[in-house]
Formats: sequence, structure tokens, C-alpha cells
Amino acid sequence: MVNEDGLAHLHPASQQIARLPDAERLRYVQADRWIGYPRATEALERLETLLAWPSKQRMPNLLLIGPTNNGKSMIVEKFRRTHPPISHPDREEIPVLAMQMPSDPTVIRFYVALLAALGAPLRARSYRLADVEQLTLRLLRSAGVRMLVIDELHNILGGRGDRRREFLNLLRFLGNELRIPLVGVGTRDAYLAIRADDQLENRFAPPTLPRWETDADACSLLASFAAAFPLRRPSPITSAEMADYLLTRSEGTIGELTHLLTDAAVAAIESGEEAINRRTLLLAPYAGPASGAGCSSAS
Repeated sequence: MVNEDGLAHLHPASQQIARLPDAERLRYVQADRWIGYPRATEALERLETLLAWPSKQRMPNLLLIGPTNNGKSMIVEKFRRTHPPISHPDREEIPVLAMQMPSDPTVIRFYVALLAALGAPLRARSYRLADVEQLTLRLLRSAGVRMLVIDELHNILGGRGDRRREFLNLLRFLGNELRIPLVGVGTRDAYLAIRADDQLENRFAPPTLPRWETDADACSLLASFAAAFPLRRPSPITSAEMADYLLTRSEGTIGELTHLLTDAAVAAIESGEEAINRRTLLLAPYAGPASGAGCSSAS
């Protein structure tokens, strides 16, 4: 049994996990987890403000943009779980509906994806576009949707110029017709697409999630990771030198950083080292987005 005082470097919940057998600790380490940080907290607060916005003709929207694998979808999922569907005897209420823009978008495919997110899948060839549009609007209202989140919004740029304009008109139509806030999620290309329409650009506030740099916020983030992994020794990863190494190796995105630290935490348990340090970072099988690019050793 581990002495409780020896686990003071961990969050209370992680202290409990740290006392479990290795197999259970490994399952916990490898599971998805939420690590809060200032930019994510600010984004969640803005989403809460939008959700509470009174319905009117010209609703404010949000465009959450940043590099791939930098936490955008995790923020949206965290927010969606905070406002889960509510079951009623005759229907299901969905306060926050999240969907993904089709990779090869057409308006009919968009509506079909939206219906699937509502739990009402439909074959695209079964109805005329006008019928699908009216069915979708009716179901959105029936489900009490108060916010529509569209992930991978940059896929709009995959179509021809006239198709892009068609989608921008569609977004404006949905916002006006439903009187609910729209939240677009994507890379910088999503912002470029929205900028093509003056009316939409004025409605979409574009908070960004840039790549991480070695600063106080990054060191604070690493401290949160160190306190969350149920390792029985402190992990010395909060210095500026270690932050610089980790961010270089993970190319500054929180998704890759999580992958790297998770692999190192697994190595820490399996090797008996019980900390994320120089040795376990080298033992970690993580290759990185550029297949091993970055620093060759931790400092």
C-alpha cells in the first residue's frame, strides 16, 4: 500500500487510482480525459453565453478555429456533454446538436448528415431537396435544438465556387430560420470561407486555438497533466526546458502532446519508473506527426 503522503503531487481522484493495481491504472491512463486550460475555459464560457442568448432574427455565432488536433472537437464534446439530450415521454430534446460537414459537401448531403445527427437517417435520393429541407427544419424545432455545431466546416472549401456560395447562403438561411446560434469548428480555411460572405463574417466571432508555445500557460498545462496521471512519483515536466522539448516533439498541438504524455505514462507504469521523465519519454513509442521529428533527447 502506498503511503498517502507520497501521493501529494496528484489530484485527489488520481491519488485513489494510483493505489490500484497496474492493469487498472493503465486503463485509466489510456482513457480519454478532460484537461482544462485557459483558452478552453474561455471557449466554453463563450459557448455558454451563446446558448443562453435570447432568440432573435440576427443571432450571434461562433467560429472556433485552430490547427488540426489542437483540442477544438474536445471542447465541443465537453460542452455537449454538459448539455446532454433530455428524454420526454413523446420526444427527445437536444439542446446542443453537433454534426460534421461532409467531406464532399452538397446541400442534400449536408441535410442528410444533419438528419442522421438527429437520429433520423434518410437516403439522399428518397426526397427532393425542398422536402428534405422542410423535414430537417421541422425535426430541429421538434427536438428543441438551441445550438447547432458544425465540425470540419473548412470542408466547404472543397466544392466549386458556386457550391461554396450555396453553402454560405445555407448557413445564413439556417441561422435566420431557426433563430439559434451556429458554431463552426475547423481550421483557418473555415475562417477564409466565412470571410467570403460579409453578412456571415459579421455574425461569426472567430476565437482561435493557436499552437502552444513555451510560456506560463504551457507549463501550467503540463502541471495539470502531471497531477492527473496516477503515477506514484512526481513527474518533472513543468519547467520551461521540458515544455520546449515536449512542444517541439508534439508540434505544439494538445492532441499530439496528450498522445506523447500518455505513451510516456504507460511506459512509466510498465517500467516501474512511476514518473514521466527523460527515461520514460525515450521509452515511449510515440513517433509524432512528422514521424519522429523534433528534439532527440529530453532535458
